[in-house]
Amino acid sequence: MIGAEPARLPAEQMAKAVRNDSITIPTPGELFAALEKPGKPNWVGQMRGPIGMTYKNRAQIALNLGSLIADGFIAVEAKDSQQVKNIGTDIIKLAKALGVSENVLSRGNSINEFAENDEWDALQEELEATQNEVKSSMQSHRDQDLIILVSVGGWIRGTQVVSAAVMQNYDERAAKVLRQPALVNFIQSQLKEISPDVRDEPLIKEVSGQLPGIEKLVTFPAGKAPTADEVKKVNEAVDKIMSQIQAKEAK
Repeated sequence: MIGAEPARLPAEQMAKAVRNDSITIPTPGELFAALEKPGKPNWVGQMRGPIGMTYKNRAQIALNLGSLIADGFIAVEAKDSQQVKNIGTDIIKLAKALGVSENVLSRGNSINEFAENDEWDALQEELEATQNEVKSSMQSHRDQDLIILVSVGGWIRGTQVVSAAVMQNYDERAAKVLRQPALVNFIQSQLKEISPDVRDEPLIKEVSGQLPGIEKLVTFPAGKAPTADEVKKVNEAVDKIMSQIQAKEAK
C-alpha cells in the first residue's frame, strides 16, 4: 500500500517483537530504524559496490534480491539519490530474472522519480512497498520458497550492516538491536519449510548450516548489550554468509 507508514521499532521493542506468537522477519527498513534511535550511523560507509546480475540459480537470485532491497534502504538513509536509482534498476533486473517484475516496474519508476526530487520519506515507503510487491507477485505464482528467501536475504544483509555500523561506533543501546535469538530460530524453521529440492541446494544448505552458530552469537541476556568483541563476531559470521550468497558461482 502506497503511503502506508512502515513500522518503526525502537531497539527494546525489536526483542519483544520477535517473542510474539506471530513472528515475522523484520524488513531492512525496520532494522535500520531501530538502529537510528540511539545515534546516527555512518550510512555512506555501509554502502557496497554493485553485485552480480547474472546468477542462474533462482534461490540465489531471491537471496540477492532481498539483500539488494536492503541496499536501497541504506542508500535512502545515506541520502544518495544516484545510488538509489542504480539499486532500483538492479532490483528490477533481478525481479525480471525471477519473473515477478510486472508490478515492480512501476515501483521502479516511482523510486527514480522520488530519488530525482530527494523525497526521502516517500522513498522509504516505496521501498517497503516494492518488497511487498515482489512478495505478493511471488505469492500469486505460488513461489512461497522465494518469498522466504527474499526475506532471509534482506535480513542477512540488514544484520551485516547493523553489526558493521555498531562496530564502527560502538554504543550499548545500538548493540542491543542485535539480540534476536527467537528471530534466528524462526528463520531456521522457515528454511526447513521450503521445498526439498530448494532446501537441498548447496547454497541453501550452507546458509541453513551457519544459522545455529549465528543464533548462539545473538543470544545474550535480556537487558545486557553485547560487547564490541561479540558484535564483531556477529559481523564476521554474517559477512561469511553474505559473501557466499554473492559469490558468482554458488557452491
